[in-house]
Amino acid sequence: MAQNSTQWICCQIGAREHYAIPHTLYQNHKLISLITDTWVTPQSLIGKLPTPFFNNLKDRFHLGLSTASIRAFTRSSIQFEIACKFQKISGWQQVIARNSWFQKRAIQSLKSLIPQLNRQIHAPILFTYSYAALELLEFARSQGWKTVLGQIDPGLVEEKIVVEAHQNHPELAPFWQPAPLSYWENWKKECEIADQILVNSHWSKLALEKVGVLPEKINTISLAYAPSEAIQKFKRMYPSQFSVQRPLKVLFLGQIILRKGIAELLEAARLLQDQPIEFWLVGSLGIERSHLALPNVSWLGPVPRSQVIKYYQQADLFLFPTLSDGFGLTQLEAQSWNLPIISSRFCGEVVKDQENGIILSEVSGSTIAQTLRFCLQHPEKLTQFAKSSNLLTEFNFHHLYSCLQTLAD
Repeated sequence: MAQNSTQWICCQIGAREHYAIPHTLYQNHKLISLITDTWVTPQSLIGKLPTPFFNNLKDRFHLGLSTASIRAFTRSSIQFEIACKFQKISGWQQVIARNSWFQKRAIQSLKSLIPQLNRQIHAPILFTYSYAALELLEFARSQGWKTVLGQIDPGLVEEKIVVEAHQNHPELAPFWQPAPLSYWENWKKECEIADQILVNSHWSKLALEKVGVLPEKINTISLAYAPSEAIQKFKRMYPSQFSVQRPLKVLFLGQIILRKGIAELLEAARLLQDQPIEFWLVGSLGIERSHLALPNVSWLGPVPRSQVIKYYQQADLFLFPTLSDGFGLTQLEAQSWNLPIISSRFCGEVVKDQENGIILSEVSGSTIAQTLRFCLQHPEKLTQFAKSSNLLTEFNFHHLYSCLQTLAD
C-alpha cells in the first residue's frame, strides 16, 4: 500500500538519546525502519550474561519500538567488538572501524528496503548521526532521497576546546589522543552532502557556523524526554541546614573526562574539603583514577541507564560543568526528578538562571566552589529551584515531532 506522506528511515549506533527520534517518528506512523548496530529485547539471553559488556547491552532496546521494523546486526556487532579486543584495536582506530563497519551493514539493509520504498508516493528521508554517516548519505543521495544529519556535538570547535583542556591538564589523561585529521575531513564531507543538519543547542549551531557550515542548513531542535511515572510519587526534601551528618550531595553523571569539566570539578572539590559537601561521580572513567583520591569525592563507577534513578533521587544538586556538549540529556533527566542543576553555558539551554538552577559565569574550580558554597548556605534556594524544575513544552515529544515535520516539508 502506497504511503501518502513522507516517511523516515533512521540509522544509529547505540541507544543515542534513548532512541528519541525513531520512537517519535514511529508513534506518529512515520518510521519505515530503524537500522541499528545492536538490539537486545528483554527476552534475549545476551543481556543476562554476567559480564559488564553484555550487561550494558540491556539499554539497547526501547519498549515503544518493540513492534517497529528494526534491522539490527547484534551478533555481528558483538563479533566485531570481540575481534577488536583480541586484535588490540582501540581508541580512534576502533571508533573509525566501527563507524565504517556499521555503514556497510546499514547500506545492505537500505538496499533490501528499495522494493518497499518504490511503492511509496514520496521518496523517504534518511536520518543518520554524524561521524558514521558519509557512506550512508552518499548512498541516499544516489537514490534521490532527502537526507538529515543529526550532529551529535559541536564538531571541530569542540575538538579545539578539548585539545586545549588536555594541554592544560596533561597529568589527568596522559594517553588521550585527538581525532585524526581524516575523521574531520569525512565530517566536513557529511556536512556538505546532507540536505539538512539537526543540532540540539544554540551552542552547537554557533560552533558549526564558525567552521563554515551553511547557516541555512542548520536546524536547532532540543532533545526530548519523557519522565518516569515514578516521579509523581517522589518528593524532594532539603534540610534547614546542611551539616557533617547531613551533607550537601552533589551528583555528576556522565563520562568522567576533561571535556565534561572534570578537572574544574576536582579543583572545586579540593577547595571545599573543609565543607559538608560530597561529590558523587557516576560514569566511565577517562582520567587517571589516582586524581579522584579526595576525601569528599566518591567514584561510583559506570551504571546502566536503567539504574541511575536512585542517584537522581538521593542527590541534592546536579553538577554539569561541561566545556562543550551538543545538549546534555542528563540535564532533562535531572530536571524531571526536580533536581536543581548547576551548568555551564556550553550545552543545551535547560537551566533558567536562578529559577531551576544556576548557570556558571565561567567553568573554573573557583567559580564552581563559590556556587556550591552559596547552595550550602542557602538550602531554601534549592527548595525553590526544585519546585521550579518542570520540563518545558520545548522538551516533549510532541514538540520534537512538530520540528521534524518542518524538515520533511
